[in-house]
Amino acid sequence: MTAALIHRVDAARVREIARLVAPHIRHTPLIPTPVGGFLKLESLQPTGSFKVRGFFAAAHVIDRARVERGLLTVSAGNAALACAYVARELQVPCRVVMFDSAPALKVHGVRELGANAVLMPRDRLLEWIAARAWEHDPEAFIHPFADEAVITGHASIVPEILADLPDVEQVLVPVGGGGLICGIALGFAALKPDVRVVGVQSDGYPLWQHAFAANGRPSLTPDTIADGTSAPFDPVMFERLRSLVHEWVVVPEAMLRTTVARLAVDVKVVAEGAGALAYAAMIDGRITPRSVAVLSGGNLDATLLAELLTG
Repeated sequence: MTAALIHRVDAARVREIARLVAPHIRHTPLIPTPVGGFLKLESLQPTGSFKVRGFFAAAHVIDRARVERGLLTVSAGNAALACAYVARELQVPCRVVMFDSAPALKVHGVRELGANAVLMPRDRLLEWIAARAWEHDPEAFIHPFADEAVITGHASIVPEILADLPDVEQVLVPVGGGGLICGIALGFAALKPDVRVVGVQSDGYPLWQHAFAANGRPSLTPDTIADGTSAPFDPVMFERLRSLVHEWVVVPEAMLRTTVARLAVDVKVVAEGAGALAYAAMIDGRITPRSVAVLSGGNLDATLLAELLTG
């Protein structure tokens, strides 16, 4: 499906996707925060992040004969974990291509799930992506954020939010490649279109704000603890994000670091950098009483957590 056609998914499709992935995921809780609003704890998914929603949805629509040859993705970490987990559940091989700077916790997790983790320097990995090298590989490739099925799989989070907070007004979402926020925006457009969808990034890698300002590919290198948002620019996502997201917020990296610590101390929740972004925006004043911040993942290295708690 083209970028233009995915700008709309109807309510029946959102509910169908939610039913499809429900046996494989958790209906994660919505909890109140000390500053008001609510946190959606996607960190409690089986692999510690929302990514399992999209990967289960994608695996379901791929021809089974292709799936039997194995699954393949490219990822900074959480998509790799999701792909490995889904492959293990389906009892098929899995290979993931990862930045060599990916957190050791995530690389270890991928290997523990039985997948082959291939580590590449960032420049070489970006060349691999640009060349669409997966087209020459035998496995079924699942794009970590631009795949239609992955995006619609992430829309499954919306019926859960509406079940727990029917009068939700605003949802704040961390943004890397853009698959999660596109899925959420599509889901709310179908089920409750008056909900405002806000994208959040760190000033250590404000990829999409720079992309919109430049009307195209920006030149940025990530310098943030939010490694889950370090995806490269993908032109397929440009118009999707520009049309689907109502507002963009950039959080100072220093605030993001203190927010991870505040979540651990005040809320008793461990969040990785990307996972804490939306709550950081709440703390910074982007909040209404019926706001939801999506805590997208909790796969945080213990050494970094200790540093953030004592720094």
